[in-house]
Amino acid sequence: MTNPCIIAVAITGSVPTKANNPAVPITVAEQVESTQEAFEAGAAIAHCHVRNDDETPSSDPEKFARLKEGLEKHCPGMIIQFSTGGRSGAGQARGGMLPLRPDMASLSVGSNNFPTRVYENPPDLVDWLASEMHKYDVMPEIEAFDLSHVIQAARMADDGRLKRPLYVQFVMGVKNAMIADERILDIYIETLNRFAPDALWCAAGIGPNQIVVNEWAIARGGHTRTGLEDNMRLNKQTLAPSNAALVARTVELCEKYQRPVASWQEAREILGLRAPG
Repeated sequence: MTNPCIIAVAITGSVPTKANNPAVPITVAEQVESTQEAFEAGAAIAHCHVRNDDETPSSDPEKFARLKEGLEKHCPGMIIQFSTGGRSGAGQARGGMLPLRPDMASLSVGSNNFPTRVYENPPDLVDWLASEMHKYDVMPEIEAFDLSHVIQAARMADDGRLKRPLYVQFVMGVKNAMIADERILDIYIETLNRFAPDALWCAAGIGPNQIVVNEWAIARGGHTRTGLEDNMRLNKQTLAPSNAALVARTVELCEKYQRPVASWQEAREILGLRAPG
């Protein structure tokens, strides 16, 4: 039996700027074009943030609406995942775009340290975001920056605050949070299997850890994430020319481990997502 690998592309994020890499897409038009290239290269999920004209992060639902419209037109069938992360807004503003009914949205179920700040996810906000996702039929992608986040997500599934099966992303390599370590990834997977045995998982690495974590995840039968949000370089000497270039090297890893790259149709079936449109 084959085990298709779902590739997510995190196209923009809240931190990278054109000063860091000119290929970082900022405007909605740039994001749509960059995502279309990544979609054609093999990405099935687009993880989306929006920005203001000055490149600062935003939670503006109108910007998300324009991005969603553009992606649905130019990347038909691709899974659209909105970020509810804390860099672009505070409190319930982080979920103001959920009534747009994207296919998925990120959900962090606990707090942790980031490079220069605390990433705050208080329980009442987590519960509100989860309820909004349930209300608008949006599938959460649990962003696990710590082992406790895996266990908390399982508890939320046990008591009905989250639907099963969970889709959990292990995020590794964020400064002051979980390091990128192969043995720790195995502990993540073992813990998820223990507390939520029906869950699906993916993994993302930050900076130079991206390609390393991509390989670990693909080799273990999981899914994975790439893109300019997490990493702006192909190697120490070379900036990534596009999101598509980062997707392409992830596809090469799938070929190495004889994992077919999941089409958008296969990805929707694996995740149990509704049909597009």
